[in-house]
Amino acid sequence: MNITISADSIENFPEQEKQNFNKLLELFMLHEGKNAEKNRYYEGKVSLNEVNLGIALPDNMAKLEIGCSWGTKTVDVLAARSMFDGFVGTNGETVTLLDSIAFDNNLIAEYMKACRDELKYGCTFATLSSDDELGCKIRFHSPQSAAALWDGEKGRISCGFAVIDTVPDNDDYTSWSPSLINYYTDDYVWVLRRVDNLWTAEPHKHQMGRPLMEAFIWNATTDKPFGRSRIKEPIRRLIQGYVRTIANATIGLEFATSPQKYLLGVTDEQFEAVVNDKFRQYVGSILTSTVNPDTGEKPSFGQLTQGSLAPHVEMLRMLATQYSAATGLSVTDTGVVSEANPTSSDAIIAQTQTLIGMAEQLNTGNGNALRSVALMALAIVKQVGIDGLSDEDKQIVAHFKNPAMPSVASTTDAALKLASARQGFANTDVFLEMVGFDQADIRRIKNQERINQGLQVVTSLEGE
Repeated sequence: MNITISADSIENFPEQEKQNFNKLLELFMLHEGKNAEKNRYYEGKVSLNEVNLGIALPDNMAKLEIGCSWGTKTVDVLAARSMFDGFVGTNGETVTLLDSIAFDNNLIAEYMKACRDELKYGCTFATLSSDDELGCKIRFHSPQSAAALWDGEKGRISCGFAVIDTVPDNDDYTSWSPSLINYYTDDYVWVLRRVDNLWTAEPHKHQMGRPLMEAFIWNATTDKPFGRSRIKEPIRRLIQGYVRTIANATIGLEFATSPQKYLLGVTDEQFEAVVNDKFRQYVGSILTSTVNPDTGEKPSFGQLTQGSLAPHVEMLRMLATQYSAATGLSVTDTGVVSEANPTSSDAIIAQTQTLIGMAEQLNTGNGNALRSVALMALAIVKQVGIDGLSDEDKQIVAHFKNPAMPSVASTTDAALKLASARQGFANTDVFLEMVGFDQADIRRIKNQERINQGLQVVTSLEGE
């Protein structure tokens, strides 16, 4: 995205906010190249030019395209185990107002997309704003369209911006530039709007006491509070190794398909005939020649030893093992079949324990972020600050499905054992969820139960 705006040219923008906004723009431009590279590796667009060691791959093979889904797998497999399932209130009951906000904003589906961006870049951002129709609008922005500064003392964002709308450039319609940017501070949401290349700032005061912007962060450290990408430098190097190995194997297979042959002692005319029609000589079943009249030598035919793909396959297995250790994926997830791959369900679960642990870590961090988003959303709808929310509102928590993703058979068995040990558990929605029913089925089951109970009451009354 082409962001060429300068804060100094924005009208009606305070000087202090101009300084902070310029810092944000510098930060955005600093990480723009790296973020684009991570996205390219996620999409599997790795060229041979950046993996060629200059030994086995000739320069004229630069246009050869090798697909690699390892970057996509690294992000998507972990994101698939972070299954946000809504919010739960103080006593385990649903929060009607919050459920309505989440439904109107399609929050569960949007979270799934945001989670992928979070793992791809290291973080992603949620922004909130008042909306006449929805009450509160919640949007997610990747670091390719947003940036923020971290407040170490408060442990949260101090200020940030997000691109809300873009328009195509006048000179290049394949490139887009922002036309509407929201800038978030503790007390205001500044709406920066471009009209005829002129930017103006419009302040909107709020009562939150913090920016209406929350960061979803993966694998943060003290020196990197906005986290680290799943597709970090060592992972990208392993992906390069995969692409290079597949390219070498592809070229090796071409030579194995048409092995090198030799013909000694031929005449000039015979040599020219062979050279001018190599393919015909290769596919022909009979190769004939006469004695060389100049030397009297009989032509001799031979074939060089055919190359083997075994070293390439072994290299792929080694890279897959290293990749599995670095990312927590199973070797099977890399698409490389090995005799050591587990066959039983217990062995498969044991191999994915590292990934399950990562998913639990991801859910813990994102659960806290979702709770902050939910509290701000409730405060916006109720037109109060977070301090003005009730104690019941503040006790909400985000609920996630089991990241181990157990089979229906195993969860059903566990549910039946719990129902036998805990009276009344079989009548709960949790029991129905554990045996494999989704919310739509649960609602239908509950409705049918109510209808049947009503019919039983009517029948009993008629019998009297």
